[in-house]
Amino acid sequence: MTSKNKQHAKTDRLITIITGWIAGIIMVVLAIWGLLTLRTLYIYEETNDAQVEEYINPVTTRVTGYITKISYEENQDVKKGDTLLVIDNNEFKLQQQEAGAALSNAEAQVPVLESNVNTVSKSAEALQAQIASSKARLWKQEQEYARYQKLFDVESATQQQLENVKTALDVAKADYQSAIDNYAAAISRIQDIKAQKAVALTEIQRRQAMLGRNNLDVTYTVIIAPYNGKMGRRTIQEGQVVQAGQTLAFIVNQSAGKWVTANFKETQVSKMHIGQKAEIETDAFPGKIFTGSVESFSPATGSRFSLLPPDNASGNFVKIVQRIPVRIKLAGPVAETVLLRAGMNATVSIKK
Repeated sequence: MTSKNKQHAKTDRLITIITGWIAGIIMVVLAIWGLLTLRTLYIYEETNDAQVEEYINPVTTRVTGYITKISYEENQDVKKGDTLLVIDNNEFKLQQQEAGAALSNAEAQVPVLESNVNTVSKSAEALQAQIASSKARLWKQEQEYARYQKLFDVESATQQQLENVKTALDVAKADYQSAIDNYAAAISRIQDIKAQKAVALTEIQRRQAMLGRNNLDVTYTVIIAPYNGKMGRRTIQEGQVVQAGQTLAFIVNQSAGKWVTANFKETQVSKMHIGQKAEIETDAFPGKIFTGSVESFSPATGSRFSLLPPDNASGNFVKIVQRIPVRIKLAGPVAETVLLRAGMNATVSIKK
C-alpha cells in the first residue's frame, strides 16, 4: 500500500470516528429531549392557545358638541378622576339658566296662590257673617208678614200694605239665598286655588327634574377617567363634533388586574380544579416564567360563544376536539405583571 493510500485510509477512519461521535451525541440529545418531553407530557397539561387579557373599555360621550380640549396623549397613564377631554358647554349652560329661571317662576307662583287662599278665606268669613245678617232680616220680614197677614184678615190692613210687606219678604229671602250662594262660591274658589297650588307644586318638581337634567348635561361635557388605567390610540382632535353615545377612546383598566385565558382541549381539563397553580411563559419574554392560579372555567366551549355556533345535527358529522376557555389569575409582583400587555400570546402549563 502506497503512502497516499495509507493517508486516505487514515482520513476515512477519522471521518468515521467523528461521524460516529456526532451521531452518538445527536442520539443522546434526542433521547434526553424525548425523555423531558415525555416527562412534561406526563406531569403537565400544556397549551400554547392562550392570551393575556385585561379589561379594555370604551370612553363614550353622553352629549353632543364640539371638543374644546383634549388632556391626554396616546398610551398615557391616567388616574381615576383625571380630565380626559372637554366638550363646549355654552349651549348646555344656557339651557341650565333657562331651566333655573323656569323653576324660580314656578316657585314664585306658590306664595301668590297662598295669598289668594288667605284673601278668599277672609272674604268667605265676611260672607258667612252676611249670611247671619240676611237670615236675621229674613226672620224679621217673616214675622212682619205674618203680623200684616193677620191684620189683613181682620180688615185692619190694606191689600197694598200686605203686598209691600210680601215684597220686602221676597227681597229678604233673595238676599239670604244670595249670601248662601256667595259663601259657597267663595269656598269653591278656595278649593280651586288649592288645586292650582297642587298643580304648581307638581310643576316645581318637574322643573327641578329638568334643572337636574341640565346640570347633569353640563357635567357630562367634562369626561373624566373612570379608574386608573392607560389610554389607547387617540383618534379625535380639538374642534371635532361628537355625537351622544360616540366612542371617543379606549382605556385599559389597570386597577382590575390581568389574567390569562388559556384554551385547553376538552380532554385536558378533567383533572383541573379552581385554585390549581399554573405557569405562564409568553412569547414576548421567553424563558421568564409567570405564576398564576386557575380562577374559573368557561360554562361552555369557545365555539358555543361564536357568532354562528356549529350544529352537529345538520349535515355530515366530523368530531372535532373542542376547547374550554380557562381563566387564570396572574400572581406575583406587580412589577413583573406590568410587563404583560393584553393580547400577548402565552404558553400555559398546569400540573396534572
